[in-house]
Amino acid sequence: MTEAHEKPRLVLVTGLSGAGKNSILRALEDLGFETMDNPPLGTLEDLIICAERNLAIGVDARSRGFDAQTVLQTLDRLRETTGLRAELVYATADDAALLSRYTETRRRHPLAQAGQVADGIALERALTDKLREAADLLVDTSHLKLPALRQMIEQNFGAGCPGLAISLVSFGFPHGLPREADVVFDARFLRNPYYVEKLRPLTGLDASVAEFIESDPDLTPFFAHITGMVDFLLPRFVKEGKKYATFAIGCTGGQHRSVYLIERLAAHIGRTGWRVGLHHREIRRENAARERVVGVGEDQAKQMSGVT
Repeated sequence: MTEAHEKPRLVLVTGLSGAGKNSILRALEDLGFETMDNPPLGTLEDLIICAERNLAIGVDARSRGFDAQTVLQTLDRLRETTGLRAELVYATADDAALLSRYTETRRRHPLAQAGQVADGIALERALTDKLREAADLLVDTSHLKLPALRQMIEQNFGAGCPGLAISLVSFGFPHGLPREADVVFDARFLRNPYYVEKLRPLTGLDASVAEFIESDPDLTPFFAHITGMVDFLLPRFVKEGKKYATFAIGCTGGQHRSVYLIERLAAHIGRTGWRVGLHHREIRRENAARERVVGVGEDQAKQMSGVT
């Protein structure tokens, strides 16, 4: 039960089929939320108004009477009339990840019962695009394993975690920008450890790589600009009412410079009292690739990817 002086918290979970909506709901249930999946849209307000504890509701294109604009209008109305802490979470993944998950599970896409899975994915993206744009938290599970997804949900919705939740992401530009990023910094101009043979197989988590990056005279002024921008933005995000903020730093491979800078930025932000989550996207991608190379059974593969 929520304390008497607190309003119940509402988390509306939506997104693409196969992108992790069910996994997010299960993680919220473990955090004490009452969870419901795909109730008729017309019942949302009654369910929420009667709630006595934190509530997580799954809504997607399969819901009876689904309409993205109606969902957004309902959320706005609830925020205005009840003062409820209402947040919208959108789960997404790239087409390759979604297609792979449908292949592994041998399931049909709910919007493509008589057609190709890719057609169902495209249709669902179009139907839910307004929700993606309006989401308070965008969760890209393309390369996110279940333990990391659960950790992200616990960080953002666990007890004793009020205020702005900050996520920091390192990435490689050739693999695309992180979809969830609010602010992106480009570290590709710094000297690249990749071209030093003994450093190439290492990452920005290794001391020798850190030492190499720190020897670049451009690092200190660049990092000062990053921290200056982040320190400027964070209190203004809070004032605006923003609940989640994601800062990303990219380099060529996403293994060295961006990883080092994200770790250093996390230390800087942590010293000021904010709560911070870290995600090294390309390191996780590389580890997943290695796991696929050694070979696992189908059940193990599903458990490793784990998001549904």
